[in-house]
Parts: sequence; C-alpha cells; structure tokens
Amino acid sequence: MSAVARVLLSIVAAVVVLFLAYTWLVLSWSYSEGERAGYVQKLSNKGWLCKTWEGELALVTMPGTVAEKFLFSVRDDAVADQINKSLGKRVSLNYEEHVGVPTTCFAETAYFVIGVKVLEDPTPIGPGPAKLPTAPVPDAPASAPQPAKP
Repeated sequence: MSAVARVLLSIVAAVVVLFLAYTWLVLSWSYSEGERAGYVQKLSNKGWLCKTWEGELALVTMPGTVAEKFLFSVRDDAVADQINKSLGKRVSLNYEEHVGVPTTCFAETAYFVIGVKVLEDPTPIGPGPAKLPTAPVPDAPASAPQPAKP
C-alpha cells in the first residue's frame, strides 16, 4: 500500500471515529431536562430505515384557548407503550433535550421523553356556573290544606 493511500485511509478512519464519538456524546449528554403536561394527540412509529416514536402533546393552559403543541421523540419502546396506554388522559412527560444530534435517524426532535405520569384532571379554571350550597328541602305535606269556604 502506498504512503498516500495510508494517509487517506487514516484520515477517513479518523473522521469516522470522530463522528461516532460526537454522536455518542450528544446522545448520552442532555442539554436540559424538564416536564410538560397536557394531552397526547399523536404518537407514531416513523421512519424508512431508522424507526423512531414521534409524538405531539397539546399544552392547554385554559379552557377555550388555542393549544400549543410540544413535539417530542421517544427512544424507549416501554415508554412509548405507556404513552399509548394513556392516550386521551392528561399526562406529564419527563424529557431530556439533546442539542446537536447529527441526523434524524435517532429522532426528529431534540426532546427525548424518558418518563410519563398520568395526572388527575384539574379543577376547571375561570368562571362557570355557580354552585350554590344546597339546603335540605323539608318534606311537603301529603295534601295541602284547602281554604275554608264561607
């Protein structure tokens, strides 16, 4: 093998090793962690070659307002199964943000959900029908007294 071929092969190998090390670092180190609450609208297993779970969480602040969407990815099939079982319920998603993932093969978003918790529906916020205290109603007599005739 000629010296030029060895140098080129060494450069290609170094680039591949650096790319793999960078990918490992980005996927194992999280930039931020957090929690979002809302209703999962969609969760699907997408991709041609690399299948990933991608979803949408509707963040509802007050009834009647437009919901903001939180797009997320799930790498763990067990967590995706928990989310699928909680569809239609209010949930809290624990996530990690991974900045700089080099390809969408690992996920389409930077937010990787690592846990899910089903929440109780909150008490309605804002004005609503007034709930007046109810007092016990006395029993009515079986027959009402008739006025006396003259």
